[in-house]
Amino acid sequence: MKKLKTILTHIGRALHHIGHWLSYLKYLNPFHYLTRIDRYIIKKFIGTYIYSILLIISISIVFDVNENLAKFTTNHAPLRAIVFDYYANFVPYFANLFSPLFVFIAVIFFTSKLAGNSEIIAMLASGLSFKRLMRPYFISASLIAALNFYLGSYVIPQGTIIRQNFESQYKNDKKITSAANVQLQVGKGIIAYIQQYDDQTKTGYGFSLDKFEKKKLVSHMTASVIRYDTISESRFHWRAQNYKIRTLKGLREEIKSGMELDTMVMMEPMDLVFSKGQQETFTSPELREYISKQQERGSQNVVQYEVEYHKRIAMSFASFILTVIGASLSSRKRKGGMGLYLGIGLALSFAYILLQTISATFAINAGTPAILAEWIPNLLYVFIAYFCWRQAPN
Repeated sequence: MKKLKTILTHIGRALHHIGHWLSYLKYLNPFHYLTRIDRYIIKKFIGTYIYSILLIISISIVFDVNENLAKFTTNHAPLRAIVFDYYANFVPYFANLFSPLFVFIAVIFFTSKLAGNSEIIAMLASGLSFKRLMRPYFISASLIAALNFYLGSYVIPQGTIIRQNFESQYKNDKKITSAANVQLQVGKGIIAYIQQYDDQTKTGYGFSLDKFEKKKLVSHMTASVIRYDTISESRFHWRAQNYKIRTLKGLREEIKSGMELDTMVMMEPMDLVFSKGQQETFTSPELREYISKQQERGSQNVVQYEVEYHKRIAMSFASFILTVIGASLSSRKRKGGMGLYLGIGLALSFAYILLQTISATFAINAGTPAILAEWIPNLLYVFIAYFCWRQAPN
């Protein structure tokens, strides 16, 4: 009996120590650091953000259907393709594209209502500083920015491929599937040339491959037909037909010819045919790899890809900047309601989108560095956000 009592005592002490250590786990719970005011503002922010997206995208869909219904009917687009291939990818694309605008509208809208109901005044009068009040705003903006970056970098590009294929078949002009007189550097001192290329069959005609060493031609390969091996497990696998290889060794020349040859050429079909909006179909890792590869080849046709890559990062940070501007503008209670400041907020957000478009155009056409062009709107709006912050109530 005494031994049982000792065992139970040890078990009780062990459970007490376990409970003591488990009590520290509450500090790992992120919700432990959120007060009731934080949860209230986050709920308002996220709820208004989702509501504004649903409202504006619904209106956009109505206008888009009205504009393209005749094209869909003329081209005999199936209803299933319209719903699942087009609009199911149309909604995430444009929602993510205009996400900073939705963030701005959401912040202006619900913060003005809080200020109109004297809730902001009550929070500040209780000793809460405006800086502390912005914490739930930044938490909400962080969640939205992270979601937008993930969707824009990894998920939406896959859906954009499906949407663009639908548009080329049932809505817009047919997608470009051929190219002529393509010449590109596929390696150091290695130049490939294709007289005519058909992307539908992944076949090129009039192919030549020249290899130079110290500016001297050392190898020249020609083939009447070259076809990309789509079922090969390795990349850059091509099959040349009616080929001839001339190898130059000083004054001597070796010639090798045959009917078919499996060869590795460091190029892919995507390097030969460029279509409008192609950069939007790449995930961010694919964009980074493609830009690096094209720069190694000395290609100048990578600016729009660099713009797209940096835009995805800059758009995420825009959520924080526009959140500060929106909250600072609308947190003070004023006569006349939120109409004036909602108008100012919309004007600023549309100006941001316009400035971003202009900067991207300068990068593509005027040679402005892509990273600078995409960050100019953010850098400018940082100063606007700081000015608005200084005018906010304390």
